[in-house]
Amino acid sequence: MVRNMMGRALVILLGSLAILAVSAGLGFAQTTMPMQMKMPMPMTAQKQTIALAPNSMVMKNFAFAPTDLTIKAGTTVTWKNLDGEPHTVVNDAGLFRSAALDQNDTFQFKFDKPGVYKIFCGIHPNMRATITVQ
Repeated sequence: MVRNMMGRALVILLGSLAILAVSAGLGFAQTTMPMQMKMPMPMTAQKQTIALAPNSMVMKNFAFAPTDLTIKAGTTVTWKNLDGEPHTVVNDAGLFRSAALDQNDTFQFKFDKPGVYKIFCGIHPNMRATITVQ
């Protein structure tokens, strides 16, 4: 009975090692070699710098960038969706609302009057930004 339990333990151990080898990307024949696992880079190290055109905002990684924009009255702002998911540009006071913007689509609005304009994505309401018109 002890021998049977040890045999089961050995089978479980070898099976576990095979699963680890496969999940680490190693072939089964390589399980006797030392395993080296590469850890993915932290998200902070993968940040990309996005070059913005004047008077523009982009939608990237489910956020507006920049989140605050100051412009002069009479300026047209352009939004561009760089995500693979659709986004909209909605003014919380109901002044304007874009259609759903697919990747690389743009939307423009001309701000004629000074004030503070809050915007958000109608599909992802946690995406927010502020435009201050002087």
